[in-house]
Order: sequence, then structure tokens, then C-alpha cells
Amino acid sequence: MRSLAASSGKQTRIEGGLAVAGKVVAMAKYNEVDTVEFPPLADMLKWFGPSAVPAQMSFGALSHQGNVRSNNEDHYIVVQRRRSRSVLLTNLPGQITDFAEDQVHILAVADGMGGAAFGELASHLALRTAFDLGHGATKWIFKVNEDEIEELKGQIETILRLVHNILIERGQKDANLTGMGTTLTGAYTIGMEALIAHVGDSRAYRFRAGVVERLTRDHTLAQEMLDTGGPPPNPSMHRVLTNCLGGTGQELKVDFHYHRFQDGDRLLLCTDGLSDMVVDADISRTLAGNPDPQEACAALVDLALEHGGRDNVTAVLADFALAKDV
Repeated sequence: MRSLAASSGKQTRIEGGLAVAGKVVAMAKYNEVDTVEFPPLADMLKWFGPSAVPAQMSFGALSHQGNVRSNNEDHYIVVQRRRSRSVLLTNLPGQITDFAEDQVHILAVADGMGGAAFGELASHLALRTAFDLGHGATKWIFKVNEDEIEELKGQIETILRLVHNILIERGQKDANLTGMGTTLTGAYTIGMEALIAHVGDSRAYRFRAGVVERLTRDHTLAQEMLDTGGPPPNPSMHRVLTNCLGGTGQELKVDFHYHRFQDGDRLLLCTDGLSDMVVDADISRTLAGNPDPQEACAALVDLALEHGGRDNVTAVLADFALAKDV
């Protein structure tokens, strides 16, 4: 039987390897020169343990150019990623083919700025570029814990910084595109939990027990004045962004919010074409009265249009429910 020998700073030979300060280093055989250092057990344990509570998700989404604008500078996306296992051959006894499929969902809204088609281009480029980069850059989370979430935050922030730089470079190459930019508010859901990333003044709300709660803070001049205790901002200050993707090359700041959702909760992402036109109490009543997510999005957009529709309006809704077989 093989055994591991402990050592205090000394090298102790063991069968098949070398123990150095409590770590096991696999020795190369014959002419091989490679060695492998195994990570500490505590580091490996984060790959195991209970998975996130499985959720049964349903979605709705709708975007409208509004009553005033001639084009729509808003874009949205809802993505599902799956990972499954299948046993092809085995001589193990018993039934081992009943595997739960891992699923994550990514949803986002983006509201472009820059005038005419340039804002439309900015929001389109932001979501498309983030989608292309995120395909291989974001890892599967095996166990929801602080280390894994921090690593996911780092990956998402890196993607958004790349998007930020790409938009700025496009503006530097084409004077007509100078200053174009976009907001972006998105969520990465893992079972009944979600990591929200936020840049600009598009918003995320949680609807629970008949009431909506805003989960994000607007990156606007008006919000900064409120935060610093200054005089009440005038309405125009609500339209002045202090943070966006692209723009004039300012430093990018990405806000993150991590939330655990309950059975029956809803997550609403929307552009300011909705939040500027519809107060929270009316959003709550609309969500409470429309259990189907697509119908709820249509009702919210209709309400924004009825209240003036002075901007493009977009709503994306995710419904959280515990998986029935849990």
C-alpha cells in the first residue's frame, strides 16, 4: 500500500514521488523531465460539493422604438448554456445514466448613445462582442462559493473592458462614430442565484411578493448629486451618463450585485425608456397581473408608450421557479 510521508521543509522520498513541505510532486520516469505539483486539498475541494439549487426558468422579452424616435437603439439578448453527460459504455452494475443537466442563462439589455444609427451600432456591437467573447471565456461554476463568484466577476469584467476598448477604437478610426457608447445591464443566472453586472442607467429589478425592488444604481449625474447630498437635480441631469461602455474614453466602472432568488421571484432588466415612463408601483401591478413573462413584457412596453414613449423601451423578464423534480 502506498503511503504519504509528511515533511517539514525537507524532501522525503515516497513510492512514485517526492514529498516536499507537505506537497506531493510526481516524479518523471526514465527520460521524462516533466513534473506535476498537485494543488493543496483545500483548493481542490472547491470543485466538489453541492451544486446550485436547480431552477426552472422561463423568459419574455420585447423592445420598441417608442413614440418619438425613428430608430431603436436598444438591443437585448437571452442565452442558455447547457452541459450534459452520457454514459456510452460501462460494466458498472446498476443504473447510473440519470444525470441532471447543468444549465446557466445569460440575459442582458443595452441602450446605445451617440445619435441616429451610431447608438444602435454601439449597443449591437456591445452585445454581439460580449456574446462572442463569452463563449469560451466564462467557465462553468461547479460549486457556488465566494471564490468561484469572484473568478466569474473577473471574467465578466475583462470581457466588458474589451468591449469598452473596441467601441473606443471604432470611434477613433471613424470620426463619425466618435463618442458612441452604450449602457449594459446583464445577469448570469446559476440555478436560483444570479450575478448582475451593470454599466450605465439601464436597470435590474427583483419582483417578490407583489413588490419590485431596484437592484442597480444609475450611473448618471442626477444620481451622483443625490448620493453626495447636493441640491435636487434637474430633469436633464437624469439623461447625463457618468459611466458607459465606449463613450469618450473615460475609465470604465462595472458594478456587480449577487442575489439569491426565491421560488416565484422575477428578474426584470429594462432600459430607461421603461423606468423613466413608468413608476415602480405601476411596474409592480403590471408584473402581478401578468403571470406569463412574454405577456408581462408586452404590458410593460404598452404602459411606457401610453405614458409618452419618449424613448426606445425594452424589457427582459426572467421567472425563477424551483425545478419540479427537486
